[in-house]
Amino acid sequence: MSKKTSSQIRQEFLDFFAEKNHAVVESAPVVPKDDPTLLFTNAGMNQFKPIFLGEEEALSHDGKKWSRATDTQKCIRVSGKHNDLEEVGHDTYHHTLFEMLGNWSFGDYFKKEAIGWCWELLVDIWGMEADRLYATVFEGDDEDGLPVDAEAIELWKSETSIDHGHILKCDKKDNFWEMGDTGPCGPCSEVHIDLRPDEEREKVDGAQLVNKDDPRVIEIWNLVFIQFNRKPDGSLEKLPAQHVDTGMGFERLCAVLQGKVSNYDSDVFTPLLDRISEMAGMKYGLNEEKDIAMRVIADHIRAVTFSIADGASPGNDGRGYVIRRILRRAIRYGWDKLNFKEPFFFKLVDVLADQFAKVFPEIVAQKEYIVNVIRSEEKSFLRTLGQGIELFDDMVKGKDKLSGEDAFKLHDTYGFPIDLTQLMARERGVEVDEEGFNTLMQEQKERARAAGTFSVDQSESKEWTAVSDADGFEFVGYDNLEAEVNITAYRKEGDKIALLLNQTPFYAESGGQVADIGLLTNGDEYIRVLDVQKSQRGYIHYVEKMPRDLEGSWTATIDQKRRQEIQKHHSATHLAHAALRKVLGGHVQQKGSLVDDHHLRFDFSHFEAVTAAQLDEVEELVNEKIQENIPLKEERSVPIEEARKSGAMMLFGEKYGDHVRVITFDDDYSKELCGGTHVLATGEIGYFRFTNETSVAAGIRRIEAVCGNHADQYLREEKKLLQRLKGAIGQTEDLAADVKKLLEEKKELEKQLDRMQLQNTAAVLDGLINEPEVLDGGIHLVKGDIPGADMDVLKQLGYDAIQKTEDNTVIVLGSRKPDEGKVFIMVAITEDLIKEKGLKAGAIVGQLGRMVGGGGGGQPNLATAGGRQPEKLPEAFNKVNEIITESIQ
Repeated sequence: MSKKTSSQIRQEFLDFFAEKNHAVVESAPVVPKDDPTLLFTNAGMNQFKPIFLGEEEALSHDGKKWSRATDTQKCIRVSGKHNDLEEVGHDTYHHTLFEMLGNWSFGDYFKKEAIGWCWELLVDIWGMEADRLYATVFEGDDEDGLPVDAEAIELWKSETSIDHGHILKCDKKDNFWEMGDTGPCGPCSEVHIDLRPDEEREKVDGAQLVNKDDPRVIEIWNLVFIQFNRKPDGSLEKLPAQHVDTGMGFERLCAVLQGKVSNYDSDVFTPLLDRISEMAGMKYGLNEEKDIAMRVIADHIRAVTFSIADGASPGNDGRGYVIRRILRRAIRYGWDKLNFKEPFFFKLVDVLADQFAKVFPEIVAQKEYIVNVIRSEEKSFLRTLGQGIELFDDMVKGKDKLSGEDAFKLHDTYGFPIDLTQLMARERGVEVDEEGFNTLMQEQKERARAAGTFSVDQSESKEWTAVSDADGFEFVGYDNLEAEVNITAYRKEGDKIALLLNQTPFYAESGGQVADIGLLTNGDEYIRVLDVQKSQRGYIHYVEKMPRDLEGSWTATIDQKRRQEIQKHHSATHLAHAALRKVLGGHVQQKGSLVDDHHLRFDFSHFEAVTAAQLDEVEELVNEKIQENIPLKEERSVPIEEARKSGAMMLFGEKYGDHVRVITFDDDYSKELCGGTHVLATGEIGYFRFTNETSVAAGIRRIEAVCGNHADQYLREEKKLLQRLKGAIGQTEDLAADVKKLLEEKKELEKQLDRMQLQNTAAVLDGLINEPEVLDGGIHLVKGDIPGADMDVLKQLGYDAIQKTEDNTVIVLGSRKPDEGKVFIMVAITEDLIKEKGLKAGAIVGQLGRMVGGGGGGQPNLATAGGRQPEKLPEAFNKVNEIITESIQ
């Protein structure tokens, strides 16, 4: 085989199928936009699911209909059925993010062509040795009532030159592909390659190692023959048409064609590994432990970078939590194995931007944003990582199991995802009480995982009942607020009634804009429309009750006042987006939005809080544009390339059709692709006012605002509040100055109160000092509860006690705030006991802290701890004597 670069290999694959009349399509975003069943795009076929399910007839691309397609798809597999995270870095061929080369037939060619072309490309064009290749086929399954795939066996024999002894029958686990618990599925044929030296191949037949996790006998191409649909009850039904879905791991393929045993030795990964080696000051390939760390980092930066580029950010649930887990796993490897104590991960984005500039330009376009998000996450995690690792080492010292409580503390206090704790435990031969950890997570409702919400029926059961044979559907709501319609189908969804209409003025929820509501009437009945959602068959109208008579003509009327307010907020969102870019910079990109009749919410990329002055500037600019009464320019069915060239704003990670709708308010100010409803001129918006600005996730800010009638109400409420304040303070010429004076007087009174409380606590301390307990060796122990004291007071009392007792004394003081779930402990030790008995306040308070559900530390002479279980303070006090005695050296 001739050596090729990864770029050449990718292009040759696409060119091969383009010559066989396949549309070469772009990769879908790795963060799915319209598929609630997926956390991440995990296979090349995801974007084609509507075709496989019969919801769409063919692929629309470049203004044509296609029944064949090819692409390279960005995929992430880290959770659920396709979980590769634990193997990443430890072996040489699993990855979190990978490219999936694929070709598809939508009811066109089937097994014969798929098998023949596979062999042609691998053997005839790329020169793989035929005697190293094996083909697996489905052996059948009694439970599903499916026979052996004899057709595929015969085609491997007739269409290729494969050794017939290399055609292997395998079970459902390996050779029946399913996307999930429901949905498209079918038998598959996998092509495996034996990369072992000839001497080993002569000793052991490669057939014995296929599907046995041998890193030198690996799958390179999977040909899936989609014939069935898995129903929710587990049964199979034949699909309306037969399809082909193939997938070939790009990274594995490059390693094979470049003569490498490890994927990481191919030029897909060497640029990253070279940069990591340079930063670490050590060569890759000399130390396995450090090599694993480098491989993990090289792999994980790809997953994190592509996810952020496609619209997801590190966070505490769902996709965001998965990204945070991956990112923190890489940072821990860097810290622990490569001695990276400062942010380093973000520096690798440059390498990826250069490497994929021509294939995935979204990284170059958003490089600054991606770098800032990753750097921010790194800084945050590095603040606690070192402390967390030290605490972990202390927790597992001399143990073979880490408690669920300790694992939870690492998660809750130090930000360690449970799989990171498990990884560190596995490296030390220690088990983790995962069940105990999960119980605590459930009880505390901390960091709730949202993955469970990504599970819906994707088999698209056909339960609509037809009312008429009317064909097609049209949305007329851009131009009409009322329309004469016919009901074409209905169904019940639990306690909800759903109707399909032949046309509708009702806007269906999409693009961040809420759905219209309103009425359906035929003169005899009046039925409220409560919600409208998009579907492949048209807009689904959810109504309050089933019509008595489904036939005949109905009038559909939307709530016009509500629509007007929604339009004001949607148009104001466009004006605000443009203003944010002008004030904050061109890096601002929309990351999410919500528009309804009483407010707008807009998420955007920015690395720090927006200042009050910047918000004022944005607000002022938006209101200027409202006062200018700029007319709406709406362009429908604009070719996507024409829209792109015109400078219209497009969202990264969004898949657009061949034709788009462009909304413009002044060609030099705001031009965006948008399917929502808008005001006819900006003056209709009335007035715009910010109500909030917060952080949503790393590198993502959120602004909220009101306009129209709700801005008017907001201003009136502000006026009422001001009047009430004036009424409460009395006659005033400067309200702000008088409020400030009151606050200063309050602060002074609080200081006086603190001084009085300190005097009282000092008296309590004196009483405890006068009646110490005497331990073995004549050590005096002063201990007791100081009601109302916070940590600062306890520390001050500790220093006072050391001065008052001078020598031979241990002071242990505590305080509780049961209503807040807090407890404080302070330990102080006189200097002679530190030197002569080896006692250390930090060690003692650490043990006491864990007893009250927390932890702590400090200096040998004085240390503090805090916890979340104030009810356990008496138990800790009872244990003090024993802890001190055991600590004497």
